[in-house]
Amino acid sequence: MYFLSGWPKRLLCPPGSPAEAPFHVQSDPQRAFFAVLARARLSIWYSRPSVLIVTYKEPAKSSTQFGSYKQAEWRPDSTTIAVSTANGYILFFHITSSRGDKYLYEPVYPKGSPQMKGTPHFKEEQCVPALNLEMRKILDLQAPIMSLQSVLEDLLVATSDGLLHLIHWEGMTNGRKAINLCTVPFSVDLQSSRGSFLGFADVHIRDMEYCATLDGFAVVFNDGKVGFITPVSSRFTAEQLHGVWSQDVVDGTCVAVNNKYRLMAFGCASGSVQVYTVDNTTGAMLLSHKLELTAKQYPDIWNKTGAVKLIRWSPDNSVVIVTWEYGGLSLWSVFGAQLICTLGGDFAYRSDGTKKDPLKINSMSWGAEGYHLWVISGLGSQDTEIEADLKNIVKQPSILLFQFIKSVLTVNPCMSNQEQVLLQGEDRLYLNYGEASQTQNPRRSSAHSEHKPSQEKSPFADGGLESQGLSTLLGHRHWHVVQISSTYLESNWPIRFSAIDKLGQNIAVVGKFGFAHYSLLTKKWKLFGNITQEQNMIVTGGLAWWNDFMVLACYNISDRQEELRVYLRTSNLDNAFAHVTKAQAETLLLSVFRDIVIVFRADCSICLYSIGRKSDGSNTTAGIQVLQEVSMSRYIPHPFLVVSVTLTSVSTENGITLKMPQQVRDAESIMLNLAGQLIMMQRDRSGPQIREKDNNPNQRKLVPFCPPVVLAQSVENVWTTFRANKQKRHLLEALWLSCGGAGMKVWLPLFPRDHRKPHSFLSQRIMLPFHINIYPLAVLFEDALVLGAVNDTLLYDSLYTRNSAREQLEVLFPFCVVERTSQIYLHHILRQLLVRNLGEQALLLAQSCAALPYFPHVLELMLHEVLEEEATSREPIPDPLLPTVAKFITEFPLFLQTVVHCARKTEYALWNYLFAAVGNPKDLFEECLMAQDLDTAASYLIILQNMEVPAVSRQHATLLFNTALEQGKWDLCRHMIRFLKAIGSGESETPPSTPTAQEPSSSGGFEFFRNRSISLSQSAENVPPSKFSLQKTLSMPSGPSGKRWSKDSDCAENMYIDMMLWRHARRLLEDVRLKDLGCFAAQLGFELISWLCKERTRAARVDNFVIALKRLHKDFLWPLPIIPASSISSPFKNGKYRTVGEQLLKSQSADPFINLEMDAGISNIQRSQSWFSNIGPTHQEIDTASSHGPQMQDAFLSPLSNKGDECSIGSATDLTESSSMVDGDWTMVDENFSTLSLTQSELEHISMELASKGPHKSQVQLRYLLHIFMEAGCLDWCVVIGLILRESSIISQVLVVAQSSEVDGEMLQNIKTGLHAVDRWASTDCPGYKPFLNIIKPQLQKLSEITEEQVQPDAFQPTAVGKTPEQTSPRAEDSRGSSSHGSIPQNEASSSSMISRKEEDITHGEEEETFQDGTYDCSVS
Repeated sequence: MYFLSGWPKRLLCPPGSPAEAPFHVQSDPQRAFFAVLARARLSIWYSRPSVLIVTYKEPAKSSTQFGSYKQAEWRPDSTTIAVSTANGYILFFHITSSRGDKYLYEPVYPKGSPQMKGTPHFKEEQCVPALNLEMRKILDLQAPIMSLQSVLEDLLVATSDGLLHLIHWEGMTNGRKAINLCTVPFSVDLQSSRGSFLGFADVHIRDMEYCATLDGFAVVFNDGKVGFITPVSSRFTAEQLHGVWSQDVVDGTCVAVNNKYRLMAFGCASGSVQVYTVDNTTGAMLLSHKLELTAKQYPDIWNKTGAVKLIRWSPDNSVVIVTWEYGGLSLWSVFGAQLICTLGGDFAYRSDGTKKDPLKINSMSWGAEGYHLWVISGLGSQDTEIEADLKNIVKQPSILLFQFIKSVLTVNPCMSNQEQVLLQGEDRLYLNYGEASQTQNPRRSSAHSEHKPSQEKSPFADGGLESQGLSTLLGHRHWHVVQISSTYLESNWPIRFSAIDKLGQNIAVVGKFGFAHYSLLTKKWKLFGNITQEQNMIVTGGLAWWNDFMVLACYNISDRQEELRVYLRTSNLDNAFAHVTKAQAETLLLSVFRDIVIVFRADCSICLYSIGRKSDGSNTTAGIQVLQEVSMSRYIPHPFLVVSVTLTSVSTENGITLKMPQQVRDAESIMLNLAGQLIMMQRDRSGPQIREKDNNPNQRKLVPFCPPVVLAQSVENVWTTFRANKQKRHLLEALWLSCGGAGMKVWLPLFPRDHRKPHSFLSQRIMLPFHINIYPLAVLFEDALVLGAVNDTLLYDSLYTRNSAREQLEVLFPFCVVERTSQIYLHHILRQLLVRNLGEQALLLAQSCAALPYFPHVLELMLHEVLEEEATSREPIPDPLLPTVAKFITEFPLFLQTVVHCARKTEYALWNYLFAAVGNPKDLFEECLMAQDLDTAASYLIILQNMEVPAVSRQHATLLFNTALEQGKWDLCRHMIRFLKAIGSGESETPPSTPTAQEPSSSGGFEFFRNRSISLSQSAENVPPSKFSLQKTLSMPSGPSGKRWSKDSDCAENMYIDMMLWRHARRLLEDVRLKDLGCFAAQLGFELISWLCKERTRAARVDNFVIALKRLHKDFLWPLPIIPASSISSPFKNGKYRTVGEQLLKSQSADPFINLEMDAGISNIQRSQSWFSNIGPTHQEIDTASSHGPQMQDAFLSPLSNKGDECSIGSATDLTESSSMVDGDWTMVDENFSTLSLTQSELEHISMELASKGPHKSQVQLRYLLHIFMEAGCLDWCVVIGLILRESSIISQVLVVAQSSEVDGEMLQNIKTGLHAVDRWASTDCPGYKPFLNIIKPQLQKLSEITEEQVQPDAFQPTAVGKTPEQTSPRAEDSRGSSSHGSIPQNEASSSSMISRKEEDITHGEEEETFQDGTYDCSVS
């Protein structure tokens, strides 16, 4: 409702001796002036601007006679002030204007500004009046005065001798005798025939306050008893007074009354506030609720506050502020919801954690409209050590002004059918709706998640929900702040009402006179063009939006007439464009429902108007017609008691039993909040229903209303909507109530399932109470959310040094900000329905909301709350709810997830209770596996580990590990390895600890590559005699990863894990899933090389080359080669150059490692030899090979031939320019290129070559695998990868290894048969492979020779290579270490540019090895 804003302001009083410091402040009835009392001074302050106007100083002589001033009270017309003194005198001061028409302060405007033109009321509104104070009358009551109270035209004074004096404001008693309290009868209620008298001699009233709506006054006696004294008849004499007292309160200290809600708040010595109301029938005092701090919220101070010192209700009667003897302020809503308390948090503690003294308050008074609280503090807010410092300085006394912003619902309750939260400050509005531009793209701020409870984090990131704009209403923590037009504020402060339209794009505000409106789209204010019209109207009953129109009830000053006006937003603000309807009596409240305006008037009647759009000619107006009038004077004792009136479509019938179904969402009932009692008047449809004719549409609306029924007590706000949604009828047809400290209530409709006939004995609606943690300001009906606001504080005291700024407000108080907040309530409602055995309704409601993003959280919260309550209950629960809730949750697919999330968030001690209700965790684990929900299964595993013996959890962990391996969930696999090890190493009692650096889950498996590269460089330093022995040294890596796998090699657990990993690797190889194998090895740090060495002749054999080739093409997205038709008539005349060009274009990936090789210092001649030795065959063979299927390829080429030349040339030239071959060989080819004119067919040829490449990432991965297989000696796999990459150098490399000593003849035989099979397949199905197979024919022949002879010649080691590894190894190591990410599979790696750069690095690093093998080959040849 009300929220503190910023720091308090400080008003400095004139300096004087400490004896002259002010101690009491009292505002006049209009809250424009404040009387401030010191011991012998009376000052008058103005509210805006807050300045001192005049001070009366009592002469020393009379001051000793009267004693010091005590209390002040204003006359209702603000012309006289009565001041009581210590010695029993009452001084009457008269306030007069001084010096004619002069003002104390006047605003000064520059020449030519619009304000210079004289406007009516200009002087009064913007100038501070100059006033005089003169003492007119002195009255001596001869006893200390306890309390002064203005009652209508009289002043009621209670003295300490037990008398009540009734004094006229002119200072005369008018001959009336003082009433002795001992003669007033007191009883428990007014029905008692005769009451007992207060039979004590020394009883007197300590504090009292008059309540106009109860017609009596609440009193606190000196012995702590409290009561209510009311005149039985109109005459105010002792015989006519009767008192009612409360038996429960015996320690009362002070009292304040709320006229609107007829409440009396009594402060007690215990620190709590007891709020009473008077029973209408018996007249007894009934306890409504208590305001007290709880031990839970304020454990260190809840019972140490001292007695309640002051209680003050706000001007709009919606909140009450309480302060205690030992200091502190607290703010509560009418029915006891706590909004602010300064005894905790940043108010009570400094930023360094030390405690501050609470602010002690001597007196306080609310300013106009409740935007300010004027506070006079005692010295309690300063530290004791400071007071020593202050003795030297004369402290300047001051008044503190606390600033508030408040919800618009406090003054304009018709806003409760909106989904926006609108707060109004004295010069600005706070709106939770995003800017118009944000409605499409809600901005989420980072501050969003800082203070929110976990339930509200990030479910709203996408705005694709069906309600009006969930993402916009909830978008971020910040408010959209609108400054109110200063021109309007100058003459119309304070703002009294404000309203926002349905779409949240237009706001209207009402000040003292007239009104103004603002568009959030154009960011402009619209004011009255004619200021006289503005100053001639006073809006009385609030205002509301209807489409593009503003509907408001006002009083026309010049015509002295109550009116209902409608203004169009788009036209100029002028009465000429307004539709005016005269009203009989003053309008107090106004609300709009669809096309009906409902008005509550001062004569206690309700009037319904129909509103419609009319367009006569160019200008559009709205027409208003009276529909129906209903008199409520029988039910309403005083019109001021009506808090809100709304028209709703809610009825006790829920639409199924209505005779006419189309009436379901019509204006069915009037909801009236009468002093906190919600009264409902339904239309009486029991009589014959008239089907309306087309010519008389108003007939149906004139159905009379039934007598009222009371729906609920202690109601602060009511929310309802007229939107309809068949899917969410429960939520949209419900009535939502905010009941202060009692939380919220919802009046929910109950629907029979499948439109069956409802049972006659079942009610069709049910009232469900529930508690929420925020103060509700708006309800989002479809989204099952409550929106609110909450005060947050920021400390700035660390910016000041301890000594310099003792008195700084920034040190004494934190800076207050208001934050938006929201809460889900669905779990409360579902639970209440289940408690009442309405499971079917709960299911219907939950299914309608199952699409909400936070629905899983709703189920989890419900389960969690019921579990906590029942499992920790001390007494046995006769009818536990948990089994019902568990059964309810099983109806939803998220059941398994909900249960495990709930279990993980509750303590272990409650698990047995939970799983007794929801089922055995082993069964739930198996269900997760069947449903392929591995992450949830992993959560169950942790529960099993704590609840079962290690053997059971290991068995389940193995199941999950295997499934995770199958599905490639690598993160989960890493956790499972850690988990299995933890079980094995005897840590089964406690969940596994956080992984250390050695374990794969923390390093992501990448340290494996790092160590691999170290072992590579180590082994390369001393080059072994044969390539194959190099693989042997690599098979068991050094470095931490090696230690990790070997440290517990004797431990059965590691063996057990290794067995599972080996089994999985074997399965992957058997299914030719090389890509998955690469991911598996990279992610889990699996030692692929050492394992492949062992499996060379078993699992790592290639059984069917053709299937393997096809599978690799598919897995790596590598296109099958095709032959361009044009290649039959080749444009290259010289076969040698042609093949060089083709080869270079074919493998652009060759470039980087050629560059490396030049760095390594291999001579150019050798390099050219290696190139040309690899590309032996002539072009005739290629031509004949490609003539197999030209007609088949034409279809591929037809679209390319239409493309422009630029595109193909671009790709060809890019390639040549980026190539790193800049020496003789390439220049020669380049010259040839320049002399040739590139024809269309050549470009097609080049582009076809480029098209036959796969993605760069696949190439990196294939080369990496080639490297691994080569090191492990799996030559058959190397051949398959060589075929796919179509690089003969790889095949040559395989031959070099094949000639070494230790190659298995069987493997070579396998390669030979495999290649023959590929050749046959290429001839029939894939002619694109034929050219490459022809290129490698010599190698094939060499292979067959080797297999036949099985010759093992001594390995020949070329001299040129001798020094290469030392030079390249550090480089290889760096590039590998930095670029291990390159081998991440596509689905795992994020597509960031960083990784793609690293992939390029890895081609450098990993292809260098490949090329060295090519070098051996050329030297041999």
